[in-house]
Amino acid sequence: MKNFAIIGVGGYVAPRHLKAIKETGNRLVSAYDKSDSVGIMDSYFPETAFFTEQELFDRHNSLLKGRGQAIDYVSVCTPNYLHDAHTRYGLRLGADVICEKPVVLNPWNIDGLERVEKETGHKAYTILQLRLHPSVVALREKILNGPENKVYDVDLTYITSRGNWYYASWKGDIHKSGGVATNIGVHFYDMLSWIFGDVKRSVVHVASHDRVAGMLELEKARVRYFLSINSEHLPAEVRSKGQRTYRTLFVDGNAFEFSEGFTELHTKSYENILAGRGFSISEARKCIQIVHDIRNSQPVGLQGDYHPLARQPLTPHPFGWTN
Repeated sequence: MKNFAIIGVGGYVAPRHLKAIKETGNRLVSAYDKSDSVGIMDSYFPETAFFTEQELFDRHNSLLKGRGQAIDYVSVCTPNYLHDAHTRYGLRLGADVICEKPVVLNPWNIDGLERVEKETGHKAYTILQLRLHPSVVALREKILNGPENKVYDVDLTYITSRGNWYYASWKGDIHKSGGVATNIGVHFYDMLSWIFGDVKRSVVHVASHDRVAGMLELEKARVRYFLSINSEHLPAEVRSKGQRTYRTLFVDGNAFEFSEGFTELHTKSYENILAGRGFSISEARKCIQIVHDIRNSQPVGLQGDYHPLARQPLTPHPFGWTN
């Protein structure tokens, strides 16, 4: 049984980590979040020491170390722009780190974390859960065993509706979240590059506060993508059912179904990490480079081979901000 600490236990993704820690038979001994809305802990680890101040959290972890009860793993569930700093903290505490995606916002941040790994002798891992999805694994095997020189045509559409709260939170600040491509799409870009190979060319057609559309030319695929947090982009039949999320992936015109099977992937990720088979931060470099390049690209507009939904009319920022 390993000792875990969580930074960002009040965050959206933290319950998946709490569940994974519990289901892998480990204990959560310390948790930190600026917010005290953390009642979810009662369902998993009500006895955990909880702190709303980093200094007291750090003091407690240091005391545990002095008592021979050191933290073995620090799970990082904080806003994207803090992942780098909190991963460094965990490594320097003398623990291994499990960091949510995106592990960092910029590819050069990975270089810095790798240096801290060497300095401390500890490892940082990241969650790339789609690589563990059975359907995704099967598709990758099919592509790897398919015709050597074949290039596939792929269309990715992902619309996950967000209300106006999104723009008032850190997620609506591109400097903190990395923008739509990073915040909701980084795991899809990782999946695509894992299956179809390295990026040869990236074109962004449209990018704004609520969407991004473009084309990735990979070694074995031409990928047109459209990612959005705007509910107006949902197909009418989806809206009529009261659903707020729409996800499709077509490979050479054939629908690839991977809507089910997500609920256990964080637990599988933890199982692999604890068994020494986790995804290192270096394995996230490709997807971090992809979203960095998208974020820093100048959109070319509706020209060339673009995703059909890129034609959706642009909408003003709900708070009147410019993109």
